[in-house]
Amino acid sequence: MGVLNVTPDSFSDGGRHDSVRAAVERARRLVESGADIVDIGAESTRPGAVPVSAREEMVRLLPVVRAVREALPETPISVDTYKAEVAGPAIGEGADIINDVHGGRQRACLKELDSPMCRMAAELRAPIILMHNREHAEYTDFWTQFLGEMHESLAMARQAGLPPHQVWVDPGFGFGKKPEHNLEVTRGLDRLVALGHPVLYGASNKSTLGKVLGREDPNGRHEGNVAAHLWAVQAGAAMVRVHEPAKIRDYLKVADAIRAGLAWRG
Repeated sequence: MGVLNVTPDSFSDGGRHDSVRAAVERARRLVESGADIVDIGAESTRPGAVPVSAREEMVRLLPVVRAVREALPETPISVDTYKAEVAGPAIGEGADIINDVHGGRQRACLKELDSPMCRMAAELRAPIILMHNREHAEYTDFWTQFLGEMHESLAMARQAGLPPHQVWVDPGFGFGKKPEHNLEVTRGLDRLVALGHPVLYGASNKSTLGKVLGREDPNGRHEGNVAAHLWAVQAGAAMVRVHEPAKIRDYLKVADAIRAGLAWRG
């Protein structure tokens, strides 16, 4: 999955693709460099980012979705949004997948397991990616709370009538977690895989990798990206979300061959 941010303030590439033309060119480059899916986001989710209204998000997002769909008719498009009122029109403009960084929990009634986003996905018959996230990165028992919150998201998807094969999960590296939690959820990713849903993993350029490597520039963390995403693939992740597919494509190709046990034919 290749990242296409049409935001002025994303941590890695904010403001680079803020015109429809630039966004389409970025999408083309992502696909040419190995992306199977283009993930388009119009609201920054970096720590400290100012939320935008659904209206502003749609103004940024919908023309880009429409143009990318026209330019790349065979490429699946996911929309990175946690607002059901944005996801619906985006699917209407040609997007295929909803990528929800709040795991369907935003504006949800946990008591009744009622999630507007999951209901929207079920109504549209759109696959959904439910990412783990929380407001405060404080845990008394990390794995118990993490898996419990993932189970709540999955229960809301079931309640909405989403078939299991349309539901993906994401551990939320960098979201509602301290660096030690990000490393722990990566180390134990097989525990999320064991829930039985395909896992999307995305640590691309994130600050935890910068802390480990001692690098402040988000775009200077290539070695960390490779290590984290190869570990995730080995643990069973079905897809990785990255900013520069060309820089990691060959590593993943070899990792897939090793995992599949392919015989070398020369």
